[in-house]
Amino acid sequence: MANTSRKTADNENDREEQDAQTEQNGQSELPGPMAALRAAQTQLAELTGMTAESVSSFERTDEGWLLEIEVLELARVPDTMSLLASYEVRLDPQGELTGYRRIRRYERGRSDPHNK
Repeated sequence: MANTSRKTADNENDREEQDAQTEQNGQSELPGPMAALRAAQTQLAELTGMTAESVSSFERTDEGWLLEIEVLELARVPDTMSLLASYEVRLDPQGELTGYRRIRRYERGRSDPHNK
């Protein structure tokens, strides 16, 4: 387990060094897909107080990023009766949230036709 912690710390140090070199060179890299995805989940959670369960759609657009994130809105017993919601989340090219909206709400145990 100690090796895993050390590898993680080494990877973080490598990333910090690369970021510092990029800043020194005057280059500003846009976030990659995983960084944008994490940013969307984090920012949506901060705004709504709800944690993302999954990302069901993800694409780069001319304006930045467009994601569809599934969120647990209301926990119920049994879990199959819990209410989930799909949120459309828009990020600018740098990964900053520019808008979100709930596009559907449904029970976990029920499938519904998703017309798009």
